[in-house]
Amino acid sequence: MLGEKLTLSQLEQYLSKAAWILKGPVDASDFKVYIFPLLFFKRVSDVYDEEYQSALEESDGDAEYASLPEMHRFEIPEGCHWRDVRETTTNVGQAIEHALRGIEKANQEYLYGIFGDAQWSNKNKLSDSLLINLIEHFSQYTLGRVLICTQN
Repeated sequence: MLGEKLTLSQLEQYLSKAAWILKGPVDASDFKVYIFPLLFFKRVSDVYDEEYQSALEESDGDAEYASLPEMHRFEIPEGCHWRDVRETTTNVGQAIEHALRGIEKANQEYLYGIFGDAQWSNKNKLSDSLLINLIEHFSQYTLGRVLICTQN
C-alpha cells in the first residue's frame, strides 16, 4: 500500500486498528497519547525519506548532499529513524523513546515536547510484541506527502 492515496475511510480504519492493538493494556482514554506520536514519527521519517530521494536525484546520487540538514524540513539523528525502531526486536519501547527524544532534541525550535511523555518503555503495559505489532501496523502506509481523498 506504499504510495497510495488514503481515503478518509481507510485513515479511520488505520487509526482504529492501531487503537485495537493497544486495547487491553492501554485505557481507551489514553490511545491518543500513543497513536498520534507514532503517526507523526512515521510521517516525519517518511517525509525525510522523500526529501532524501529528491536531493539524491537532484545531485546525481550524492548521498552526502542528500543527507545535509538543509535538504530536510526536520533533522533525524543517527539511530532515530522509523526504520531503526522497526528493526528493533527487544526493548522496543526504549528504542521508541530514544528516537522520539532524539528527533525532539535535534529540532528543538519546532518539535521540542511534540511527542508527549508516554511511557513507551513500561513493559508491564507495552510488551515488545505489542509494540512490534503496532510498528508493523503503522508501517503499511507511506505517510510522506500522502493525500487523503474525501471520497471512499
